[in-house]
Amino acid sequence: MAPSTVFMEPDNLLTPKEKNKLRKPVVEKMRRDRINSSIEQLKLLLEKEFQRHQPNSKLEKADILEMTVSYLKQQSQLQLKGSFHKSSQFDFREGYSRCLQEAFHFLSLHKVRTETQTKLLSHFQK
Repeated sequence: MAPSTVFMEPDNLLTPKEKNKLRKPVVEKMRRDRINSSIEQLKLLLEKEFQRHQPNSKLEKADILEMTVSYLKQQSQLQLKGSFHKSSQFDFREGYSRCLQEAFHFLSLHKVRTETQTKLLSHFQK
């Protein structure tokens, strides 16, 4: 019988615990790379904002994260104010329309049209 050569893969020689021990640093490095990449993307996205607050300074990762949180909070507050303002305008218009409807209904109940009623109706229609 001819001698057979068996190629043993290194994975087959390792126990699951040893495999995890070898894999852990690689997984950790990938995780850190993802974090660093995301922080760099934040830095690029908010570069103008950072320059406004701390021009000509090298930002640490913690600084980038803190300033990003601050910026996002600020933007969130601005959106809330804007939506409140739009909501107030909508409420005003809706209330005004309802008031006009009530006024027209009230004035239409009276068959006799006075000059004041006519002026008031024409004013409302403007």
